[in-house]
Amino acid sequence: MKMRLNDIRPGKGARKTRTRVARGIGSGLGKTAGRGHKGQHARAGNTHRVGFEGGQMPLQRRLPKVGFRSLKKADTEQVMLYQLAVIEADTIDPIALHAAGLVTSRAKKIKIVLKGEINRAVKLQGVLVTAGAKAAIEAAGGSVE
Repeated sequence: MKMRLNDIRPGKGARKTRTRVARGIGSGLGKTAGRGHKGQHARAGNTHRVGFEGGQMPLQRRLPKVGFRSLKKADTEQVMLYQLAVIEADTIDPIALHAAGLVTSRAKKIKIVLKGEINRAVKLQGVLVTAGAKAAIEAAGGSVE
C-alpha cells in the first residue's frame, strides 16, 4: 500500500487534548476547578512569595548560617616555588609576578609556597614567603627581603 500525504497522522498518544478546566461537571474539573474548597489557594490572586509558610518562620530562616567567607581572600594570591623558574629576572617582586602572568593586578598580598623546587639564586622583594619556601630559596643561594 502506498503512503499518501493525506494519510499522514501523528503517532497514537503524540497529541494529547488540552484539559479544559472549569468547563462543567463532565470535564472532571468542574465546580472548584481542581482548587479544592476554600483557603488561600482557592481564591483569586493567590500568589505569595517563594518560601512563605503562612507566617510560620520559613525554613531558610530557621536553619543556621554556615561558614565564613573572607572578603580579604580575593586580595591574596599564592605562587608555587616551581613557578618562579618561569621568571627570568634575578629580582622577583609583585610587578615581575604580574608581568609573568602568575598573579592578577588586584592581588594585594602574594605568598610564595613550597611546592616543587628552585635551582637558581633569586632575590625576593615585597612578597610573603612560607618557612619551607624561604629555606629552599636560601639553599639555592637566593635571599628574601
